[in-house]
Amino acid sequence: MLTVRAPATSANLGSGFDVFGVALDRPADVVSVERADETTIEVSGAGAQYIPEDPRKNTAGVVARELDAPAHIRIDKGVRPSSGLGSSAASAAATAVALDALYERNLTGDELVRVAAEGEAAVSGEAHADNVAPSILGGFTVVRDDGVFSVDADVPLVACLPDIAVSTRDARGVVPESAAMDDVVHTVGSAATLTAGMQRDDPALVGRGMDERVVTPARAKLIDGYDDVCAAATDAGATGVTVSGAGPAIIAACYPARQRAVAAAMVEAFEDAGVDARAYRSTVGSGAEILGE
Repeated sequence: MLTVRAPATSANLGSGFDVFGVALDRPADVVSVERADETTIEVSGAGAQYIPEDPRKNTAGVVARELDAPAHIRIDKGVRPSSGLGSSAASAAATAVALDALYERNLTGDELVRVAAEGEAAVSGEAHADNVAPSILGGFTVVRDDGVFSVDADVPLVACLPDIAVSTRDARGVVPESAAMDDVVHTVGSAATLTAGMQRDDPALVGRGMDERVVTPARAKLIDGYDDVCAAATDAGATGVTVSGAGPAIIAACYPARQRAVAAAMVEAFEDAGVDARAYRSTVGSGAEILGE
């Protein structure tokens, strides 16, 4: 048996739709694999009752198929499904790293990302890599058709997860099919600012770079209390706030001294809107790691 931990992630970060992603310290999925004649899956943990164990419909099962590496796969979910924190990606990432080691495939990081992205297609319908890339590689990642780029960064983050669900398919369905040129230019500027902020470990630049006017407003309508939570986070010292991935989680950047206050303010704002929530105080984390054999 071989066991791998893969972290939760936040994709898009406002200005980097389907391109940017960042690994979080927590929560995380833990996946154990054993060689088998055919792939079987067991799921436990957060939201396990909502996750299919049919290998054809589970991200981990699709990864096993892509690698031609049948296994008995046990998934302990730490990342709740439909959270906006890369739940399906964490399972896919952990499985890809585990089966690569178990079967001695010796794939590169980019190759593992592409395999894990095929697992994501089982959930979202498309093979997006913006969550699996940071879950495997760690750090802040930029996904392009011609490769994945990873930057180590040290920026305090707060991910606040309300007790509501937003499916990836629904969140993609509200994304506008076109955008005004002014909004495109604004998004490019924000994306460049956020990237510079990650390279400089600068929470102010990262926060400014989260501002985006096309995808975020459309998805924010799916999250009860979104505007009030963002306002509360900003008042508490957040340098930027936006939807995490497809939502409903909300991600904020801040300085270290304000992290606790930002987390408390976001939870309180959700509670004022009648929604239970919990906050994860994090920084930019490392990627998937093998825990043992």
